[in-house]
Amino acid sequence: MSQTSLDDDELFGEAANEMRSDVEASLAEARTALPEADAVWDVEADNTLGVLNALKTALDVGDAEDHLRDAKKWYTMGERADAFEDAEDLAEDIETVEDLIGDVEDAREQVGDLTATIPQLRSTLEEFEESEDDGADADADADADADAEEAEA
Repeated sequence: MSQTSLDDDELFGEAANEMRSDVEASLAEARTALPEADAVWDVEADNTLGVLNALKTALDVGDAEDHLRDAKKWYTMGERADAFEDAEDLAEDIETVEDLIGDVEDAREQVGDLTATIPQLRSTLEEFEESEDDGADADADADADADAEEAEA
């Protein structure tokens, strides 16, 4: 084997190790960028809308998507170059982070829907309560008028 081939194999091995390290580092950064469990669970606010807004903010995945994209990019490059001896763990980690990001984004979207719905629901309920009160007041006035007429008779 020539010196050049040995150097090429050695360089390829180094590059493969660097790619694996890049994938692992990007996955670690993606995990770090995800919201903390306590930030999602413990929110403080004065009302329901405040809680929902705080929760929506807490469910922001931040730069996790960008870091996941980097991990997938380097993983794909290494996989196509057949640079990894055993890449199943990387593929599983990528899938796990990707699923978690998807779950957090889905939850954020649902909270966003509630954030838009709750004020309208409150307004509708207030209007309903006011119309009920107005109807009860009208019935009470009618009963009072009827009682007054009976008393005069």
